[in-house]
Amino acid sequence: MSEPFTTNDFGAPVGSDQHSLTVGPNGPILLQDHYLIEKLAHFNRERVPERVVHAKGGGAFGTFKTTADVSRYTKASLFQPNAETETLLRFSTVAGEQGSPDTWRDPRGFALKFYTDEGNYDLVGNNTPVFFIRDTIQFPDFIHSQKRQSHTGLRDNNIQWDFWTQVPASAHQVTWLMGDRGIPKTWRHQNGYGSHTYQWINAEGERFWVKYHFKSNQGHEFFSQEDADAMAGIDGDYHRRDLQEAINREEFPSWTLKVQVMPYEDAKAYRFNPFDVTKVWPHSDYPLIEVGQLELNRNPVDYFTEIEQAAFAPSTLVPGIGLSPDKMLMGRVFAYADAQRYRIGANYAQLPVNAPKTPVSSYSRDGQMSFRDYPKDRPEFAPNSYGGPHADVSRVTENNFEADGDLVRSAYNLHAEDDDFTQPGTLVREVLNDEERNRLVGNVSGHLLGGVSEPILLKAFQYWKSVDTEIGNRIENVVRAAQAQNEGDTVGNSSPGTETDEALLRA
Repeated sequence: MSEPFTTNDFGAPVGSDQHSLTVGPNGPILLQDHYLIEKLAHFNRERVPERVVHAKGGGAFGTFKTTADVSRYTKASLFQPNAETETLLRFSTVAGEQGSPDTWRDPRGFALKFYTDEGNYDLVGNNTPVFFIRDTIQFPDFIHSQKRQSHTGLRDNNIQWDFWTQVPASAHQVTWLMGDRGIPKTWRHQNGYGSHTYQWINAEGERFWVKYHFKSNQGHEFFSQEDADAMAGIDGDYHRRDLQEAINREEFPSWTLKVQVMPYEDAKAYRFNPFDVTKVWPHSDYPLIEVGQLELNRNPVDYFTEIEQAAFAPSTLVPGIGLSPDKMLMGRVFAYADAQRYRIGANYAQLPVNAPKTPVSSYSRDGQMSFRDYPKDRPEFAPNSYGGPHADVSRVTENNFEADGDLVRSAYNLHAEDDDFTQPGTLVREVLNDEERNRLVGNVSGHLLGGVSEPILLKAFQYWKSVDTEIGNRIENVVRAAQAQNEGDTVGNSSPGTETDEALLRA
């Protein structure tokens, strides 16, 4: 029997499950990739009415104050010296649905809305600086592997590891996820990251590449797997409750925003692709530059109207800030706004929590749940001869970057270090200490023992050996020893684990 092949929803075969159609390997994604658009648009409509991802969450309002001078890099008004901007921050888990425990092991969403005097700016990130995949076409498949299965209604560790091991680009994020920061103690005790590479443009039109880092001023605290499991049964809303109660006590959580800035031309010859969201930029190459302080100081008055109906999208930009040719970011620019139109309605920007503090002079009209009257003296088309608003190129900064090449479906492969395992290996060997490595081994081994089948186990062991040989061997030894113990047998041919690993097994 021949192998099945992927088709679109109308039965026609598709060219790739893993690569979007781009202008060259590093170029922008093209609108004519109709299968990508179909896949993302269908994915955005799979749940009603909660978010497809980041469904369980909470948040609060506050203020961002720019305390340093970064005007040489961007003309965005919110990042000019001494600027103060009202801000909304929503935290969330990625895979958990509404009602799921806050303390499941999962990345945490870190979505910011800045109500600037030039319009709203949304920065949609996570509590990790990297992500599982580098091409948006894989996002629905990734989320399906983390969600409940159609035939059982249950989450399944086996399919999670099947996906991760089939997509080695996931290794860096999975190493973060299985480490201590995979379960923060509270939302207050975690960092936030823009994750993607963005573009800053200054008043002279010079362009720079930038990454955002929000460093928690509360420090880092985390749950062990055992404590997180216990808390899930005690208080499934622990993170949401903690944030509300801290603000009520006037213990206002805060973060210091720092950025890494790369000169525009550096990207072309850098040793790995700087737009690959599975990579971090070494601080030794691009040091952190302090920008300002974010503080949360007001809880929502009504959770539904101000948090559940809050809509974030990386397409919501202001002058002085632009995009990069990051394939995940390019896809999210379409997918997030489309998801909000589906989830809340075509006029979601009219809701008070999403509305800008600045006047709106658009030609958008009608549509579901529109409650803003279209001005009777404004023409309904552009261009017009009746004094209607007109575009002014001097007020905007277009998202410009060079792109050329054949139309291809390809991974990043033009830079010397465009591989998947170097950075997670460095994280394990040079960033984590011995105690953190021990907990990593325990967390991964425990997850693999949760119903992962033998063929996928073999792939998972090799996956971790590719990250780091010693860590991979230790994980395999712990899993094999636990299996043998469960069967009442000896470890067999596996080499003996260390005393630490034996303690992990007993635990």
